[in-house]
Amino acid sequence: MATDAATDELLALSQQLLTTIDRGDWEAYAQLCDPTITCFEPEALGHLVGGLPFHHFYFQLPGSPTTPAKQSTISSPHVRVMGDSAVVCYTRLVQKLDAAGSPITVGAMETRVWQKQYGDWKHVHFHRTPL
Repeated sequence: MATDAATDELLALSQQLLTTIDRGDWEAYAQLCDPTITCFEPEALGHLVGGLPFHHFYFQLPGSPTTPAKQSTISSPHVRVMGDSAVVCYTRLVQKLDAAGSPITVGAMETRVWQKQYGDWKHVHFHRTPL
């Protein structure tokens, strides 16, 4: 895939977003997102969810935000920039430990929509489907 500066920036931001999720870093996650973000994801049971409060719940669950228990990798990315909006699609591979402490990899197909707001890209919508 040919890349340009915007594509590289959006892939880096998408990886940064996944890292904030993996580490449980709510403040960094919220900084990357528009407060009115929308999504379709398995946790929403097929419903469109709007706003950050739904996501904040998962960041508040027990776990250590300073010791990542998982790592996300972007695989097979595709980026389409359309002026001040962009769509980033990829397969997300998550390496983690199962209940017995053995390493496993799970995955999801993700589409993330970014919008340039006041000079910065903000995450405004996503759709996630498990593999």
